Formats: sequence, C-alpha cells, structure tokens
Amino acid sequence: MQITAKDRDLLALLAENARLPVATLAKRLSLSRTTVQARLERLEREGVIAGYGLRLSERYTAGLVRAHVLITIAPKALSQVTSSLDKIQEVTTLHSVSGSFDLIAIITAPSIAELDQLIDQIGTIDGVERTLSSIILSTRIAR
Repeated sequence: MQITAKDRDLLALLAENARLPVATLAKRLSLSRTTVQARLERLEREGVIAGYGLRLSERYTAGLVRAHVLITIAPKALSQVTSSLDKIQEVTTLHSVSGSFDLIAIITAPSIAELDQLIDQIGTIDGVERTLSSIILSTRIAR
C-alpha cells in the first residue's frame, strides 16, 4: 500500500472525527472535494480504512474503570484462551505480546468490584496460568 503524506493527513482528520463531510476534509487539506473523495475510496478499497467507528466521550469513559491484564498462557492454549476472552464483552482489546507474558487484555468495568470479578474470571479460564493487572488511572494521549 502506497500511503502519501496527504493520505496520512486525511487519516488523522478522520481519526479525530470520522463524520466530517468530504467538503470539510477537502478544505482542511487544501484539496478538491473530488480528490478527497477519490482518496477515501482508494484507502477503503486497499483496506487501509476498514470502517468507521464510534469514539466514546471522555465524560462517559471517565466513569469507567479500565485495566491492563497481562496474561501468561499454557503452551498451545492460545486459540482456546483467545476464544474465551472474546466472549467476555468487557475485554475491549486483546494484544499478543513478546516477553514474559503472552497476552495483554484491556478490560473496562463500571466499578472496581466488577473489575475485580472480571480479573478473577480471566484467571479461571482454562489455559491461563498467571495474570498481572494494572488499573489505568488516566489516559495522557489517545489518537
């Protein structure tokens, strides 16, 4: 995929607000509306843009408790553990990582008590050998 500097600028604008009209995007990028529309179509066709999603407000997310849960799994248990974690709605993101842990799950709950229950639930999944959790106090940069 060939991504230009203008494509990156376009993607950055969409990351801030994916609902901006093409005319507004064109004005901010100093390009014609037709050019921006063509770029969007190309980025979608090439799979750079996979879709447009929802970004929750800081006011809403400030009321939630989030944590990183580092997970060590048993050999050959990755697909089973991943499948089990996928069924837990509060697991918002799951990363495979290198190092002493195999996975990092980002989980969200409305309270510390519910977060504690989720962490316990993750620890009981077959194939999970060990977890280490860190509660997220604040987000300093989100793009």
